[in-house]
Amino acid sequence: MLVFALPAAVLAGEAENSIEQRLQRVEDELAIRRVLVEYAATQDARDYAGYANLFAEQGEWINGSNVHKGRAAIHKMLVDLYGAPPPGFVNNESYHISSNAQIDIDGDRAKVRSRHLLVMRGPKGEPVPALAGRYEDEFIREHGEWKILRRVDYPVMPTADEWMKYIRERRAAQ
Repeated sequence: MLVFALPAAVLAGEAENSIEQRLQRVEDELAIRRVLVEYAATQDARDYAGYANLFAEQGEWINGSNVHKGRAAIHKMLVDLYGAPPPGFVNNESYHISSNAQIDIDGDRAKVRSRHLLVMRGPKGEPVPALAGRYEDEFIREHGEWKILRRVDYPVMPTADEWMKYIRERRAAQ
């Protein structure tokens, strides 16, 4: 028989919360995790409107000195980065993975830390890791839904400068 020992502080904290409070916390965490999954899915589908809608009305996406505030600016960032998707676009060239989400909820706000990996099609069709980093997020419950209030992207491999050089070269080649 497996026995798990929980720290007394955890047990004491849970005892103070009602079953409804604990259930609400679980539902909130699941909703936030869903936003993280949708973030990758909408980006891969080049569903720029869906992607931008994951952010709060005054949401921000930040990478280094690049700050895009508000849904319209975030939408424009994607168009500038990837171009407008052709009609019927189906992405067979890349996909994003979000992982290791740590979610700390405090009422209608949450802090979320996660990792990301972009996998691209290699020359022989093989998956090739292309970009890895971490996100530091602030979420807010807005109109009853969890939204990204602030996402800070910290590229690790390659660095932000190296990645932007790659993006510029890729755009020039198209």
